Amino acid sequence: MGFLDQHWDRQQLLTFTAWCNSHLRKLGIHIESVAQDFRSGVNLVKLLEVISGGEIARLETGKMRIHKVNNVKKALDYVASKGVNLIGIGAEEIVDGNLKMTLGMIWTIILRFAIQDISVEEMSAKEGLLLWCQKKTAPYKNVNVTNFHTSFKDGLAFCALIHRHRPDLIDYNHLRKDNAVYNLQYAFEVAEKELDIPIMLDANDIASTMRPDERAIMTYVSSYYHAFASSQQASQAANRICKVLNVNQENETLMEEYESLASGL
Repeated sequence: MGFLDQHWDRQQLLTFTAWCNSHLRKLGIHIESVAQDFRSGVNLVKLLEVISGGEIARLETGKMRIHKVNNVKKALDYVASKGVNLIGIGAEEIVDGNLKMTLGMIWTIILRFAIQDISVEEMSAKEGLLLWCQKKTAPYKNVNVTNFHTSFKDGLAFCALIHRHRPDLIDYNHLRKDNAVYNLQYAFEVAEKELDIPIMLDANDIASTMRPDERAIMTYVSSYYHAFASSQQASQAANRICKVLNVNQENETLMEEYESLASGL
């Protein structure tokens, strides 16, 4: 189990750092690792502000340990105010660079702000996200999503999710189940280039791990959900606008016909 734990920590570190950067880039900030770059509390507070749209208490600018602890504590208090249970995660451990504690903290943030509000047919959070994956990939051969670890290991589920929403981006029929690294890298690169979803997983690592980390996979899949949900909402809004414009155009045509008839009387 210790060997798998090391794999999972590595996968989480890569994924969580990439996920945080996908939000921090809106502020022009890039971090190298969540394990080190949240220790002062400054970037952590900025991350929470950008993903929540809220404003957290003023940061302490001093460089002493007490200032860092206070900044991290403000961030943790804000997360707790959103109904998140942070028992066992302390500001001191984050400042000291405790990897397990830091990964646990970031996971609670991801759960609260990226996964908790997902709702699909009365299923919510993790169950809702899993159901969404199952419904979207149901028509695809060699894809059977029952979990957020081994079901995604060969890369076909990622490719199917992209193809279902953007069939122009993926040539699904030419993919092979036994070519996992290629499938994974293919999906990751297409998602990054065409959907603006940063690469959050390592293809070789996922393919070679007996059971990939569930939290890392969930985090990355949730980015697909939000990207496609936003696209669908934009499409629906555009359709509504088109309908309104068509109705207005029809009304104008009727008015012109009426005026033409009235002028001939």
